[in-house]
Amino acid sequence: MKRFHVIAALLFIAACSLAEIPAPGSTASTEAAWSPDRTWNRGAIAATANPHAAAAAIEMLDKGGHAVDAAIAAHAVLGLVEPQSSGIGGGGFMLVYENSTGELTFHDGREVAPSGATVDMFMRDGEVLGFMEAWQSGLAVGVPGVVALYKSAHDDHGKLPWPELFQPAIRLALAGFEVSPRLAMFLPRVASRGRLDENPATAAYFFPGGESLQVGHLLRNPEYAATLKRIANEGIDAFYKGKIAVAIAKAAQEAPNGGTLTAEDIANYRVAKRDVVCGEFREFKICTTSPPSSGGAQIMIAGLYDHLTRESATQDDKIAAFVDAQRLAYADRDHYFGDPDSVLVPLDDLLNPAYIEYRASERFAPGATPTHGDPGRVLRGEPIASLWGDDTTEEVSGTTHMSIIDNEGNAVSMTATIEAPFGSSRWVGGFLLNNEMTDFAREHVPGGPPVANAIGPGRRPRSSMSPTMVFDMDGKILMVTGSPGGNSIPAYVSKSIIAVLDWNMSAQDAVDFPNIVARGKMVRVEVGVEPGKAIATDLAERGYKVQERDGENSGLHVIVVRPSALDGAADKRREGVVRTTSAN
Repeated sequence: MKRFHVIAALLFIAACSLAEIPAPGSTASTEAAWSPDRTWNRGAIAATANPHAAAAAIEMLDKGGHAVDAAIAAHAVLGLVEPQSSGIGGGGFMLVYENSTGELTFHDGREVAPSGATVDMFMRDGEVLGFMEAWQSGLAVGVPGVVALYKSAHDDHGKLPWPELFQPAIRLALAGFEVSPRLAMFLPRVASRGRLDENPATAAYFFPGGESLQVGHLLRNPEYAATLKRIANEGIDAFYKGKIAVAIAKAAQEAPNGGTLTAEDIANYRVAKRDVVCGEFREFKICTTSPPSSGGAQIMIAGLYDHLTRESATQDDKIAAFVDAQRLAYADRDHYFGDPDSVLVPLDDLLNPAYIEYRASERFAPGATPTHGDPGRVLRGEPIASLWGDDTTEEVSGTTHMSIIDNEGNAVSMTATIEAPFGSSRWVGGFLLNNEMTDFAREHVPGGPPVANAIGPGRRPRSSMSPTMVFDMDGKILMVTGSPGGNSIPAYVSKSIIAVLDWNMSAQDAVDFPNIVARGKMVRVEVGVEPGKAIATDLAERGYKVQERDGENSGLHVIVVRPSALDGAADKRREGVVRTTSAN
């Protein structure tokens, strides 16, 4: 039997039950072999990007809340204390596991392009707008999806009353919180490049008296509290209809480079429940989110890595295999992934075991520039790669991730974003609006083949966000992981998976291990973390084009379920923490 096998030709169902997946080599469902863990006795855990958010999550869990309740409460707080990374003006993906049934559900709350969006809206006189100019434009604002994501997930999984989920954020917004080092550090950097210190509302909030907020400053946001109170008391129509929606549209339409977003676009927003895809990696099952997410890249990287380490290998050889698995998977992801409601994404082909095995044989020479493969040619003798044009997407990291398991063993892996730091720098109701439309391929070449991630009305841009869970062969949850980091997210998340499952690291050691990002011709290695320098030297000696980096922008939050305890980790590169409750 192959060591890597995609289960049942992938699990293309919106709510995937592990109890329904055939065991390897079998032809029938085996309920007993895939039973969930109904004897959960390990307590609860939350790993989030800020101590205030972790406290909000634990407050919900201590009240008997579901992991989804905790995630909503935590994220509402993050929109206040970590506005550079995410908030209710952005979007997100939530992967939810129900321990009592073994069911997995993917709630897609990605931002949506306005109905007036065009494929060339970031082009001027045949030239693409520079990223900074596009980033700070009204054109960059898509319909926010997070608030609707809250509602979709709460309707399906929540236990606590809806209004209760927003109380920690409301209290903190009114009482105030101390500005963290990371928030204070970002402000002057962004001001030197964008309009955060020029737009009147954001200038007054982040640069009082003309000076950027300093570490320890007690910052209050009564406007945000008022917005959350409306959402808590009136439901999500308070956000997607009426005064807030009108204000969002107005802010997006303002100069410079005003966009076409309308209140009607906002009112029409809907969360999508999408396929959960699972694949085997040795004796484990990796389950993750489908496009427009890049979760499928986790299955691709793990499978390619497995083939590339078939022979006995040193740890250095394994690192090189990890690099090449990324190079191959990224090239395919970049070429084929987009909004599945608008373009054909050949995900079943890309994750087919036969294609992954063949793709591993296309391992590029260390100094070569990786290019995409063609699964249609490999699997059926029918080339498909030319149906898509070359990708030109640039993706910047302004994102957050949280991993949560509740007292009943239910789990959430949630990644949320407003795209670049502080989004579009446009402010409504105490929160920032996203610049997510710059996650599309902004360059349009007339007459060429369509790009998978091209802009279009109502489309959702491709995202690198990859909330992921891992299960054992009995269907019991082993790992919850995910990270922010723009285009580097697939690399960061796959590092955490392979480090735990193959390199036998603890959750924290896996997170702390140097980040290695291999997309395109360069291999970035984090040399400010041991043994990063040795890794960079070895890869360079093997012929790879290595770029040494003192730091990497990951924000991994990982939970590993050990036989008698929960092993949690927060990324020291940001301000995350892990909090737990006692076992029942």
